[in-house]
Amino acid sequence: MRLRIVMHGQDDPKKCTALRLVRLGLAQRVRAPSGRTMVLDPFAGQVAAPPDRRRVSSVTAVDCSWRLAAAVFAPDSGGAGPSAAAAARRRLPPLLAGNPVNYSKVGKLTTAEALAAALHILGFGGRAGELLAGFAWGHTFLELNGALLDDYARARDGGEVASVASEYGLA
Repeated sequence: MRLRIVMHGQDDPKKCTALRLVRLGLAQRVRAPSGRTMVLDPFAGQVAAPPDRRRVSSVTAVDCSWRLAAAVFAPDSGGAGPSAAAAARRRLPPLLAGNPVNYSKVGKLTTAEALAAALHILGFGGRAGELLAGFAWGHTFLELNGALLDDYARARDGGEVASVASEYGLA
């Protein structure tokens, strides 16, 4: 499963997890989503679920500031908006951030956390751990969400993913 990142350069480059992933060769920087990819979109109507693995060959994250996310994902925004060509636009189910800036806030994930979560849900849990190994707090994300991610990865569809979130009191 290839990892791609559309970078908007809105955050401090020293703290940018997306930039670190690209520099480490763990993800590829792209201008826009293309091909059979799952675009991680926090405003998408459908949630990421294990069956998406059969539909996509890559996961694309959009690296932008949380303060500007609504504008970046708006339909007329260009490269990352809903009009962009993609096999699937999916939001991640509720997860707790493990990064020091947004620690334990639901849904306020870094790009690295989002990609790792998507990998885990799609059945690439080991690779998700490798992705986060380059961050001092990476293990924290996995410790906070380990059982939850495992349950999401066992779900049969998006509806079951939502039920798992409800069971954990996160829906």
